[in-house]
Amino acid sequence: MATPPRILHLLLTLFILSGKTTSSSASRDDVDAFLGCLSAAIPPSIVHTPANNSYSPLLLSSVRNLRYALPGTARPLAIVAATEPAHVQATVLCGCRHGVRVRTRSGGHDYEGLSYASLDPNEHFAVLDLAALRMISIDAGRAEAWVESGASLGELYYAVGAASRTLAFPAGSCPTVCLGGHLSGGGFGSLARKYGLSADNVLDAVVVDAQGRLLNRSAMGEDLFWAIRGGGGESFGVIVSWKVRLVRVPETVTVFGIRRFRNQSAADLVTKWQGVAPFLPRNLYLRVLLQNPQADFVAFFLGRCSRLAGIMRRRFPELRMMPADCQEISWVHSTLFMEFFTTDKPLDVLLDRSNKPDYYLKVKSDHVEKPIPKRAWEGLWDKWLDQPGTPPIMLDPYGGRMSSISPSATPFPHRNYLYQLQIYSFWFENGTDALEKRISWVRGVHKELEPYVSKNPRAVYVNYRDLELGTNELEGNVTSYEKAKVWGEKYFKGNFERLAAVKSKVDPHDFFRNEQSIPLLPAAAKG
Repeated sequence: MATPPRILHLLLTLFILSGKTTSSSASRDDVDAFLGCLSAAIPPSIVHTPANNSYSPLLLSSVRNLRYALPGTARPLAIVAATEPAHVQATVLCGCRHGVRVRTRSGGHDYEGLSYASLDPNEHFAVLDLAALRMISIDAGRAEAWVESGASLGELYYAVGAASRTLAFPAGSCPTVCLGGHLSGGGFGSLARKYGLSADNVLDAVVVDAQGRLLNRSAMGEDLFWAIRGGGGESFGVIVSWKVRLVRVPETVTVFGIRRFRNQSAADLVTKWQGVAPFLPRNLYLRVLLQNPQADFVAFFLGRCSRLAGIMRRRFPELRMMPADCQEISWVHSTLFMEFFTTDKPLDVLLDRSNKPDYYLKVKSDHVEKPIPKRAWEGLWDKWLDQPGTPPIMLDPYGGRMSSISPSATPFPHRNYLYQLQIYSFWFENGTDALEKRISWVRGVHKELEPYVSKNPRAVYVNYRDLELGTNELEGNVTSYEKAKVWGEKYFKGNFERLAAVKSKVDPHDFFRNEQSIPLLPAAAKG
């Protein structure tokens, strides 16, 4: 893929001069030179520094976790609000030349803020904000779409629904999540049991590498194409757009939400669910949310209510699902239901990118390979879910298409588990006491579940980043592979070493790095 001619000379000149980064934190002179480089390469109107009134509003515009908006959080020295791939190329090359690292933000839903914040208060870094790169081009005849990384899931769903009633895209439930981060980590949602992860349905991509080159699939090679579809964001380059496969769905799908309380045998139902949901037909997804004294069973079915009712009678009669529980709707309306638990909202809610939460957040995830016994669920309710307003625990079933794809087909390795489990804590009150109390709650639930979840390693979904698993350390001027294995093998299991090998090939100076970026593979391991 060719570099745009109007900046070709600049990019080539910067690449020749850049060399490798020689320090982990740029000097003040390097920072000034970096900003000068940006001003020569891209329109000043899209470069925002703390001296601009636009800086703070832009920085906070997609901060989805207020923990990373607190005073004392390390902030970028500049935000580049790219409006075309050439701006991404120039920013990367200026950063490489002057030792200023670049963090890339598409939607800001990363739970530990790695796309716009740093744990090192002395680090000089810039943020590439891709929110304006949100073009969506649907080819309904070929059942394909090109989508830029800054487009949200809601925007993609809306565009697909407008183009066809029988096409969909397999992805997550939150409409304000953007494609860049979602696909980089794998992407799980209600169509995964039928069609796999979002990343399983990526056909091509356009990446800006550490040399500032704009590469499509044929130019980047299959190793890098493998790594970006689930290897986590910000390790290999900046993905500016994705070509995805759209999947077939019936014109009418069915959803339901059924709530059962503890005095209605909720613990028995959740225990039973573990042996049912992963083995249901692929066109049926049935998740559970545990919160306070109840369990909410939420279903998405590729078919009519009458068929769904029959399946539930045969496979899960204990839930006592009735046809009156069903709603028959289009697939695009089902995306509203899976997020908001209602279909009464207008479809254009999917286009609302201003849905910025006003809460603080901490999340952990686990994978389960054997059903958790009823006594453990009862203990969890008694000890951790007995107070009003406690956050939810979500159980998402695997099986179906998920278990028929090799764990090494993409970097996402967790396909053979029964289900994924997510522990959420969110709170609205500011202050150290609230933070410690709420994070302590997540840690307590996580510890309580330890005997019953995956082991060696305790498997974690990379899109649920957790810095408590470990953070990177430097050896010389590159990330330590041995230190990174502590967290990396939990996210990627046996795929971690291959990811490091790809990193060594495409970013040998370790320019794209953060607290949990993929390290280089040591020379001894390569041999």
